[in-house]
Amino acid sequence: MALIEIFRQIEMTSTSTALRESIWMFPIVETSHVLGLALSVGAAIWVDLRLMGVSMRKYTVSEMFAFVKPVMTVGFTVMMVTGMLLFWAHALKCYESGYFRLKLLLLVAAGLNILVFHATVDRRRTAWDQSPRPPLQAQLSGLLSIALWLAIVAAGRLMAYTL
Repeated sequence: MALIEIFRQIEMTSTSTALRESIWMFPIVETSHVLGLALSVGAAIWVDLRLMGVSMRKYTVSEMFAFVKPVMTVGFTVMMVTGMLLFWAHALKCYESGYFRLKLLLLVAAGLNILVFHATVDRRRTAWDQSPRPPLQAQLSGLLSIALWLAIVAAGRLMAYTL
């Protein structure tokens, strides 16, 4: 079965139709998505700025991460669940959207950045955790994370305006 057929089947479900045509549910899901995004990305940017050594230098990276991790986790969960619901409501429009495809690629890149960071430089965090400026690899990972999340948000907004 072709990918477009899968997307068409998704959009033809009663759940998709109900969500898309609801006066209340779609705006609630969309608003929750933006709020989850603000929590998740906002908290991630705090950590990224600390990794870059440009803010909150009096706190260790571990302290900073422990402080924002619950907020980031809740925000990310809300963002992902509501993002999937938004996709479910408009699967065919997402299929046709270049911004949707770009957003997915950027999300994969952001995930890879996180995986590479945790598999490499973060494993040695005890050696540099106290430093006001973490090692260059950590700084670059933080900078790349900020750039990717800003691009993800931009692609999502552009996608929303073109659907």
